[in-house]
Amino acid sequence: MRLLQEGLCVIAMSLAMLSSGRAAPLIEPTLHIKPEGGAGRVALTLDACGGQTDSRILSALVDNNIPATIFVTGLWLKRNAAAVEIMRAHPGLFELENHGGRHIPAVDTPRKIYGIATAGSPAAVMAEVESGAAALTRAGEPSPKWFRGATAEYSPSAIAMIRKLGFKIAGFSINGDGGSLLGAGETARRIAAAKDGDVIISHINQPTHAAGEGVVQGLLALKAKGVTFVRLDDAVGYGNNGTTD
Repeated sequence: MRLLQEGLCVIAMSLAMLSSGRAAPLIEPTLHIKPEGGAGRVALTLDACGGQTDSRILSALVDNNIPATIFVTGLWLKRNAAAVEIMRAHPGLFELENHGGRHIPAVDTPRKIYGIATAGSPAAVMAEVESGAAALTRAGEPSPKWFRGATAEYSPSAIAMIRKLGFKIAGFSINGDGGSLLGAGETARRIAAAKDGDVIISHINQPTHAAGEGVVQGLLALKAKGVTFVRLDDAVGYGNNGTTD
């Protein structure tokens, strides 16, 4: 009952802001993991928004024993059964988490982010989050603990709502591939520059983009330095704006 009451309060606040014509500034939260010292450790997170699977990245992770947290949408799960089976065959490497049902930004007021229409209402945000979680469990995966919305931007009230649903929200500290739009060289440079405690975001669903090659190059450069890679569930994460605490 308390959870329902708190959720209704968040919805009421969102509706009040919408009716007043004021839209709260969006938040792009950060996330770091507890540093290890020495060569350091880094959490690699890869978004699987839709489309297909970049086999260059997936093969490199398997061949080099690099763990990763993969944020998958319901759309991607339907289209990439073979890639999911590869990930399942390596349970020590891959952790699948919630990227939403239909890759809709978790913003509860109508607007566009990078040309993508937001959920637009509290009910639609909840539907995006819950349908993404349901897609994972239907596919036989464990119930997700983390959520990352499309575009990784949120309204403050949506953050509160997602947290009430029981999910931690995965920000990041290094944008590795600029939404998979950067070239291979710049992507590799950004990822190779990761320091102890960083959380990297890149994409694993754009096999025709040059950025995928850069992701592999950057990860191999970090491995050559002795960096340890961890999944989000294997480390203590510190997010801002109430996203993890």
